[in-house]
Amino acid sequence: MTLSEITAALVADLKPLRFGAPVTHVYNPLEYARAPWEAYLERFGAAPREFLWLGMNPGPWGMAQTGVPFGEVEHVRTWMKIEAPVAKPRKEHPKRPVEGFACARSEVSGRRLWGWARERFGSPERFFERFFVANYCPLVFMEASGRNFTPDKLPAQEREPLEAACDRALRRTLEYFRPRIAFGVGGFAAERLKRVAEGLDVEIGQLLHPSPANPHANRDWAGTIEKQLRASGIEP
Repeated sequence: MTLSEITAALVADLKPLRFGAPVTHVYNPLEYARAPWEAYLERFGAAPREFLWLGMNPGPWGMAQTGVPFGEVEHVRTWMKIEAPVAKPRKEHPKRPVEGFACARSEVSGRRLWGWARERFGSPERFFERFFVANYCPLVFMEASGRNFTPDKLPAQEREPLEAACDRALRRTLEYFRPRIAFGVGGFAAERLKRVAEGLDVEIGQLLHPSPANPHANRDWAGTIEKQLRASGIEP
């Protein structure tokens, strides 16, 4: 399957799923921000890739706005040279509007991740020669207050069909890219990789998540992940 076909299958699998309280709003940027996502795949999604990085799910000011994983607006637009029309989710939270590339907010996780890639590799082409970055789950979950709700906290009856759909897409993505090492950006993503990659010739690693909610990431995220990469035998 191509990445576009994997995307279409995942969107179809997720469409009938429903989520209850405390979740009140669910965004799927693979639907309303499909154009920049497809541009990302077209520009940087050629297989194989030596390394795959996997996040958990989109942030409200990153992929939720641009359709690109960890997609902080400025880096997607000025470094990756991706900018495309973004529509609206079916039900929009007033505190988490989708403004696409007009969004003035900056997602810290994405700024750290893509800022490191820009500083270390210079051009996106050099980075994507070896790496690809994806998310395990494309959905953004929000509570009534607008607070982010992560998919690992969903009740089992909602989480299990979600994970079944996302596991299928992840397995297909691994088969497509055939990476030597797949890194979970954070513990949740690393655990899903371990489950999904069974039987594939791929090593699983874990990188520190760049979220500002993680105190370790606020000290020296870039320096930490470089040590983690070198521990896996990678000289960035």
